[in-house]
Amino acid sequence: MARSNGGTLDGVDPTNEIAEFLTSRRAKVTPEQAGLPAYGARRVPGLRREEVASLAGVSIDYYKRLERGNAAGVSDSVLEALARALQLDDAERAHLHDLARAAGPVAPTRRRATQPRVRPAVQRVVDAMTTPAIVRGSNADYLSANPLGRALYAPLFASREQPANSARFTFLDPAAQDFYVDWEKVAKDLVAHLRSEAGRNPYDKGLSDLVGELSTRSPEFGRWWAAHNVRYHQTGTKRLRHPVVGELELAFEVMELSADSGLTINTYTAEPGSRSQEALDLLASWAATPAAPSTSTDR
Repeated sequence: MARSNGGTLDGVDPTNEIAEFLTSRRAKVTPEQAGLPAYGARRVPGLRREEVASLAGVSIDYYKRLERGNAAGVSDSVLEALARALQLDDAERAHLHDLARAAGPVAPTRRRATQPRVRPAVQRVVDAMTTPAIVRGSNADYLSANPLGRALYAPLFASREQPANSARFTFLDPAAQDFYVDWEKVAKDLVAHLRSEAGRNPYDKGLSDLVGELSTRSPEFGRWWAAHNVRYHQTGTKRLRHPVVGELELAFEVMELSADSGLTINTYTAEPGSRSQEALDLLASWAATPAAPSTSTDR
């Protein structure tokens, strides 16, 4: 995404994205990590361009063209060789392929910003779950939830920062730093997720608008966005400080909806017999009261 002089994002520039990603990954690999001798004064951190080219089996001129964003016609085999040379993980390797595809000679048409819809059948599945469950869009929009999911994330759904979006809440609402025990980790994971989405969908106007808003209003987001880190975030642990039931440590799972591109169901469970399970049980009672929040956001 291209940054204007004012610090906002003026849309997507896949050419610039692949150039900056390759440069940032090269800076992370030391000669020792690559099995190369470290000789002479080094003006840049990490590997030199000629070292990456040698490790990947391409000419230095060709690699320089790639770092200038000229990825037209680059083959999958060259991308895989670069991924090995730069020691990319699975998320970074997929991101490199996405960026190369976006920087190709035929640019897709920019997509209008449209709000995904949760199908009634999906909502019925979510409502039938006994654990907290939330339907989330690819841009971190919280589209709907069952009563327990909405109760668990009540600070996000009630936030002044609307429409409900995990990244918007995390970076723009001060309540997020109390709600997320590990706020910085959560925030960095969200930036890495949005980076991955920007590689997959570089012409998504909704995503471009969201990143522009966050970059303008949050210095932390802008700084971490510039790091070009990407990460898969499909399972793990969330530690929350809920305003009603206190601290919870929950395992989360992200399940993709194959019939609804970009939509996932996020579920949260606690260790049986734990303090967190007791808190979830208490939260379920609270969610069942007449004053409990409804199961979906207003759209």
